[in-house]
Amino acid sequence: MTNIVSIATAVPSYQHQQESILQFMQNMYGLDAEGKRKLAFLYHQSHIRTRYSCVADYGAPKADWTFIPPTEDIDFPSIDVRMQRYQAAALPLSVNAITQCIEGIITPQDITHLITVSCTGMSAPGLDLQVAEAMQLSPNIFRTSVNFMGCYAAIHGLKLAKMICDSTTTKANVVVVCTELCTLHFQKAFTPDNAASSLLFADGSAAVLLSNTITTDKHLTLQNFYSQIAYQGKKDMAWEISSNGFLMTLSGYIPQLIEQDIETLLHNALQQNHLKKDNITHWCVHPGGRKIVDVIEQKLQLAASDLQYSRQVLRDYGNMSSPTILFVLKAMMDEPIATGATIFGVAFGPGLTMETFIATKS
Repeated sequence: MTNIVSIATAVPSYQHQQESILQFMQNMYGLDAEGKRKLAFLYHQSHIRTRYSCVADYGAPKADWTFIPPTEDIDFPSIDVRMQRYQAAALPLSVNAITQCIEGIITPQDITHLITVSCTGMSAPGLDLQVAEAMQLSPNIFRTSVNFMGCYAAIHGLKLAKMICDSTTTKANVVVVCTELCTLHFQKAFTPDNAASSLLFADGSAAVLLSNTITTDKHLTLQNFYSQIAYQGKKDMAWEISSNGFLMTLSGYIPQLIEQDIETLLHNALQQNHLKKDNITHWCVHPGGRKIVDVIEQKLQLAASDLQYSRQVLRDYGNMSSPTILFVLKAMMDEPIATGATIFGVAFGPGLTMETFIATKS
């Protein structure tokens, strides 16, 4: 049995209003009055209010910028500069989330397995070793990393954690930490992909403690997973490395692709678990964007209240990639969940990959 014992979240210190980010982008892209009006319409339709970043520039006067060049004669940040920022910010954010997650439950030395998740930075020694050293975890700890899986990667991390907990006869206390610094990869060229990325994405971290022995009043039990790939969407959502940072492809067709496949995905996932839609009491949907949430609500004929946590996270944090669905699940766990409740979780990422999980309250 694998229990989700605790979830904690952390965000960088810079909170930016969506309206401030809009003004930054309008000026940075060099848009004319018509272009500014169109971009403003998209920002206002996003239903995002605030986002967090490890970069202060998006809400600061040009004279105070330290990351984005204030003039054209200064080179835009290279991949080297962006990774230096990642190295400086990802570790403390991850440690913050993990520390909150295990506080009052276990000590750092009780962590037996560590899984780090990220698609916005990479190095060797990587985030897993950096966390282990910073928190003085056991030098014998089992550790692994999930990289470049995008927004669905947290579910893949949960899947690995369940495999660990279910396959060992000894105590397993697995920490999965998802940390993304998406805003480091801002691109100054005005393209539909770049505009969509700069409208949606933000920075954040979430840590989850899973165990095969620990239970609490709030714990959930992970039951099963189901994944499905829509290969026709492989070019519509992508994340590639370039000398100028990581380049995001985010097609406007993604909501349409999800609309086509979400009913089949749900049917197959429920059938595998011998469940019916009426058995689901809570819907933990990754808020990849307002249109995605709207499409799922309409296609699955859900009530507005079913996706209230997804909309709340999108409003207050934007899309942080992999940690986002854990922010949604934490919001659910912070409220009383009745015994016998069944949670269906789903997230989407490059491929187009659709990952689901089912958890129950016992």
